[in-house]
Amino acid sequence: MNVLVCVKRVPDVGGRITLTADGKDIDTKFLGFTISPHEECAVEEAVRIVEQHGGSVTVATLGPEAAIEQLRNSLALGAHQAVLVETDGRQFGPIGTAEAIAELAESRGPFELLLFGNESADAGNYQVGVRVAHLLGLPIVTGVKALEIRADSIRARREYQGTGEIFEVDIPAVVTVKEGINLPRYPSLPGRMRATKATIDKVPARWREEGLTTEMLHVPKQERHTAEVLGHGADAVPKLVALLEEIGILA
Repeated sequence: MNVLVCVKRVPDVGGRITLTADGKDIDTKFLGFTISPHEECAVEEAVRIVEQHGGSVTVATLGPEAAIEQLRNSLALGAHQAVLVETDGRQFGPIGTAEAIAELAESRGPFELLLFGNESADAGNYQVGVRVAHLLGLPIVTGVKALEIRADSIRARREYQGTGEIFEVDIPAVVTVKEGINLPRYPSLPGRMRATKATIDKVPARWREEGLTTEMLHVPKQERHTAEVLGHGADAVPKLVALLEEIGILA
């Protein structure tokens, strides 16, 4: 089975988010980058499927040349090929992203399975996988937490409002997976070495205008915590006792 996994280069969630001077983009100078947990699970699921059923895993991303780092990380996990759909630095929206990925799937395929994360860790639009399936005329199941490969179909399970739902669709198909469908492996040393030496295919991305434009971004105010020094040594004991009585620890 040939599987295409689509990932996205996103800012590391542990970093502090600051905006550019015009307020229309995230200033990434001091941020690290990664792929979202959903997409990491998608790569792992693809590798497991191919290990069991044979075939190959191709991982692709739409982004700047720097996104090669995320592709190599995916190769280290066990993917076989990687393709960068290289942009000129402009941020593509979900419509343009889906069109570029659909073109890639048609030119590099055929693929029996296209895997996406349920949503990216930055924009969280939930759209790209659905739009790609529509463009390619393929069935899609979203929010999947378990996936079973059969002879000519897939059986996908997802959870909705505390209830499990099971869908069976013919292949080729598109699936968006959620974190928790598996536990991604830690890349081995041979895997890292292979990924470092691997050739990353590059194809240029054609800029696509979208109906929506960004006017302004806003970073929510962070809750600030402060500490008060009650005193030093024995002089702090009365204030400490009063504080414990105030919060109800002392009867």
